[in-house]
Amino acid sequence: MKAVAIKKDLTRAKATADFQAMGVLRCDTCGDDFVIYHSPAFVDRSAADRQAYWLEKVLADEHERDKKHADRIESPD
Repeated sequence: MKAVAIKKDLTRAKATADFQAMGVLRCDTCGDDFVIYHSPAFVDRSAADRQAYWLEKVLADEHERDKKHADRIESPD
């Protein structure tokens, strides 16, 4: 796993200790905050920006389908 987004209120319990926080994304619909983490070997600001854009679409799609956000969402790249 290179990158993962974890709900902000759960980050201490679920984040891998070595992973680096790359930013926070707030769901426009419900206000849930997700922290994007990268593994130490994969830290990349431009990748984090792409992942934030992707995550924004995933969260919006989940609301359209009346699906609850997962606590942890792995990035496809």
